[in-house]
Amino acid sequence: MSLRVLTGISAGEYRSRRRQLMDAVGSDGIIVLPAAPERVRSHDTHYPYRQDSNFHYLLGFGEPQAVLVMLPGRRHGEVIVFCRERDAEREMWDGPRAGTAGVVSLYGADDAYPIEDIDEILPGLLEGRSRVYYPFGCDAQFDRQLMGWINQVRAQVRHGARPPHELVELGSLLHEQRLFKSDAEIALMRHAARLSVQAHRAAMAMVRPGMAEYVLQAEIERVFRANDGWPAYGSIVGAGSNACVLHYVANNAVAADGELVLIDAGAEYRGYAADITRTFPVNGRFSPEQRQLYDLVERAQAAAIALARPGTPWDALHAAAVEVLVDGLLSLGLLEGTHAEVLASGSYRRFYPHKSGHWLGLDVHDVGSYRIEEQSRLLEPGMVFTIEPGLYIRPDDKGVDARWRGIGIRTEDNLLITEAGHENLTGALERSAEAVEEFIAEARREASNE
Repeated sequence: MSLRVLTGISAGEYRSRRRQLMDAVGSDGIIVLPAAPERVRSHDTHYPYRQDSNFHYLLGFGEPQAVLVMLPGRRHGEVIVFCRERDAEREMWDGPRAGTAGVVSLYGADDAYPIEDIDEILPGLLEGRSRVYYPFGCDAQFDRQLMGWINQVRAQVRHGARPPHELVELGSLLHEQRLFKSDAEIALMRHAARLSVQAHRAAMAMVRPGMAEYVLQAEIERVFRANDGWPAYGSIVGAGSNACVLHYVANNAVAADGELVLIDAGAEYRGYAADITRTFPVNGRFSPEQRQLYDLVERAQAAAIALARPGTPWDALHAAAVEVLVDGLLSLGLLEGTHAEVLASGSYRRFYPHKSGHWLGLDVHDVGSYRIEEQSRLLEPGMVFTIEPGLYIRPDDKGVDARWRGIGIRTEDNLLITEAGHENLTGALERSAEAVEEFIAEARREASNE
């Protein structure tokens, strides 16, 4: 089943984003932002191109070999793009290009120049601007180019040139702006979430003992691509003890009868990511030990979700999940001591080593500060993030009874903070043990009747 296609972000919203950033920078600043470079996969083949998230956020232009320059208050045009020119021969091989005229007419630039002319033109744009806003450390080659252009201006000081005297990390302004999602962004993220729910259900429906992890990965990513989406990150499909490897990527083992399989996968749609994790039994039924740990993780997630509303400190979500997990691990005999002792020592990290969530947006681990002036920031409407507690009992952990070893469980959903509280963008996907077992059983009944 295909999902409804959304068009994306309007030209007006891109203009508003640029205006907001330029107003924050002020008339004595200049913003320089290169597009993402193409990445070689092997020899003369490349990975599928994915635009830099900041560049995409401000311009919506998806081609490589481009540089966005913004000059607040410049009378002859504030938004300038350097890009590839039209080239009939190259376009026959690689596909159409917008060209300098297209960047102006289609993407809202005030002016555009061939990328080959940047060495000649950009130093003149830097002259007279006090501060340069730029994402340092992302592209070493471009870092050197930028410093070369600045030094060209510095070399002309005795002739009256005024070089920039301050270099500012662009993220100090732009990342805070990106943290709060617009209505159009939220619509795209809802769509990515629905697509991801559909993909996870497809994997749950097809899982069988003896099935390779990569078969489940292929089914999930088939659903993404069949609906014009892409994997937002490398899909994690870990059966059995592989679920205890937090960033497991091999996806080449076989799911055995009696094991759980953990799938952490999300679609990217029009640049915006979803990020879902579900853990379910390969044979359709949880064992008693699996069920106890699964229910504990679900309770921890529910405790964190219950706090997701404006005014809640970000750290409170993780703290709520940890409180529940510690109580449960103590009651199951997997930890020793009092609740306070376990929290103080951090011994629970043996089974729960990560935090309970992260920002979500154009990047799956999206930008934005989690603390302001050393204090946990308060949740506000427009923020989108994951809540993803888990438990991982390593197969070689001889400090626990053998019946617990090799069980890895994580449950992850995507939440939007609203004025009234929150919206669980991925809440339609089966989450409780009962709902998961029922879904798998129904899928198998339908398959047997076909």
